[in-house]
Amino acid sequence: MNEIWLKLSAPFAAFRYFQAGVFRSTSPIIPFSAAWGLALNLAGIEVRTDVDGPVTQIDPNAPKLRLALGAIEFGEKITLYQQLHTYPVGASGKEFVDRAKGSKYWIVPAKRELLAGLNCVVGVQSEDPEIINRIQGGVEGKLGSRLYGLPFAGDNNLLFDDIRVSRAPQAAHWYTPICAEKLPVKGSCRLSVKIDRVDSSKSVSALYAPTAQLEPEPPDSAWTWTPEAPT
Repeated sequence: MNEIWLKLSAPFAAFRYFQAGVFRSTSPIIPFSAAWGLALNLAGIEVRTDVDGPVTQIDPNAPKLRLALGAIEFGEKITLYQQLHTYPVGASGKEFVDRAKGSKYWIVPAKRELLAGLNCVVGVQSEDPEIINRIQGGVEGKLGSRLYGLPFAGDNNLLFDDIRVSRAPQAAHWYTPICAEKLPVKGSCRLSVKIDRVDSSKSVSALYAPTAQLEPEPPDSAWTWTPEAPT
């Protein structure tokens, strides 16, 4: 198996779960699905299909990668409050329409989590050495072709400070799968592995928890095929 390591750091990040309502939380580390998209982004490999349709979909033929996630240092979750200006569904707030002079007239306070101090490493393995070489070439600006776009840390107004590549792992708290029967485990969280943008019930996530101590390389159980194992 061919492999490469991505060291990611950002002052602020936000990796949202599927959620609705006025509280929007973030996972404590970049999830597998986002790390997969980032790695292929850096390699200049397009994963989107039906970009002109109502829902941009993910190409089922996009390369599958085996990933490991590790926190070099744990980030801190912080919160901010925001006013969401919307057009409500139904007749709610219709008495405010005239006073808003055509602007959005329904204001709802929302609470959002951000991850401050993202400092993590992503191990990437592929059966195709060309993908690994393209990831390194993309980070180093040597692909010689148009790239996918500007990488961002989960939210499109939060950018990475630094993305570095290495051919060797770095000591980290590696996220390994756990089962519900073994809860509670400190730092446990649900991380998305596969995203289905058309039918969210087909999306896949699993419970993971970081190793208690810094480990020089991920245990075998930390490696997860993303979005799914090759057939």
